[in-house]
Amino acid sequence: MDTGHGTTITKTESRGRPHDADFTEYVAARQGQMLRFAYLLTGQRAEAEDLLQTAFAKLYLAWGKVDVESSRDAYVRTILVRENASTWRRLWRRREQSVGELTDGSAVDAGFVSSPHESFVDRSLMWQCVCALPPKQRAAVVLRYYEDLSEKATAEILGVSVGTVKSSCSAALRALRTSITASEGEIGRAHV
Repeated sequence: MDTGHGTTITKTESRGRPHDADFTEYVAARQGQMLRFAYLLTGQRAEAEDLLQTAFAKLYLAWGKVDVESSRDAYVRTILVRENASTWRRLWRRREQSVGELTDGSAVDAGFVSSPHESFVDRSLMWQCVCALPPKQRAAVVLRYYEDLSEKATAEILGVSVGTVKSSCSAALRALRTSITASEGEIGRAHV
């Protein structure tokens, strides 16, 4: 487009930065998957949405540096894990408390924590136990078992060694077994 002052503006420049369309396309394609991952890290839909928004904003700023799609996914996951573990988020969580349960069950129904072979009670119990894990153990479990990443990929995202991933997962699985066994015992006693 000719501005009349001897300069020409291309369509891309007139709409925004040259990579805006690519970024918008990436976000549209990955938003659901990354929201699920953020939810698994935080355990709360609203907090997951805030976390994902922060991650996408940081990705936008680094878009030109992260040019391979698989690298973008790893970059976003890394941001999500690190932002979730940051001091600011921990302080924010202490200040704000959830005041109720989801009335429509959308977090479970939307596929955030779904498995066709388990009953709703089993999934709910498992998810409560996962949410009770310390943040670093929860992140390791989510990356390894919910996102199905290798130990090496998990270590890269968490910024730790493969050995640390293995020990974190081992400790988390031990804690989950103990919690689930104790919870199942309480449920069994309640039905007697």
